[in-house]
Amino acid sequence: MATNDASTTNRLAVTFASCQTANRAALIGYLTAFDPDEEQSFERLCAACEGGLDVLELGVPFSDPTADGPVIQEAMVRALQSGATLDGVLRLAGRLRDRFADLPIVLFGYANPLLRRPIATVVELLENAGIDGLLVVDLPPEHNVELRQAAAARGISWVGLCAPTTPPARAARVMADATGFVYGVSLTGVTGSALDTNSPELRTYIDGLCTHAQTPVAIGFGIKHAEQVRALAPMVDGIVVGSELVRASLRSSDDLRAKVRELANACRRGD
Repeated sequence: MATNDASTTNRLAVTFASCQTANRAALIGYLTAFDPDEEQSFERLCAACEGGLDVLELGVPFSDPTADGPVIQEAMVRALQSGATLDGVLRLAGRLRDRFADLPIVLFGYANPLLRRPIATVVELLENAGIDGLLVVDLPPEHNVELRQAAAARGISWVGLCAPTTPPARAARVMADATGFVYGVSLTGVTGSALDTNSPELRTYIDGLCTHAQTPVAIGFGIKHAEQVRALAPMVDGIVVGSELVRASLRSSDDLRAKVRELANACRRGD
């Protein structure tokens, strides 16, 4: 069984530091677990990791993914129809951990699938699956303390989520709670929306996050193309791509691997 041990509990910190030394932003790739079923999902996830992901964001399928756009919503429908459960997702994560010992895996999900069981039980399962970080998009600071602290006791980092509409005082609280990285939502919309990387408002927003965060800052939502990645890489520690990877995975594992490689190359600063 895959587990976190003393030598691997800081995979996220090690990866961000390594990317900084290499003068590149970390490529954080999202894919929905069990899309379209466990075995095909495992094949696609392996292809993405082999293509050069620095961090894997593994999505837990949920029936009401309010933060996600149509591409990821459809992926979650396919996954749920194939019988996806939290236990199944963690089994898949454990298989990935056994194959990619040093790759950070962040579990991305909604509160409902996680909080149906006692928190102590859930975080033990996460640790046993080799999960490095937890991002729960609909669990605000007022309600995340018990899960966040229980995860921390198991060596699992908490990823904070800020949006352009987050008031400064609330953003400060989110950033103070974050231990893995701060995920800056790049726009006021759902995943897969159009993003203008030349927007002065976006640059001001990113500057604010990087100035106040005590952890690495990653930016996501609406990032699809290598040109966008090249524009953002000098400004942040990490870049999150989701919907575009899901689209590539629908074509073939080879297309997914190639897309990840293209985006990873674009993360190099100064190219």
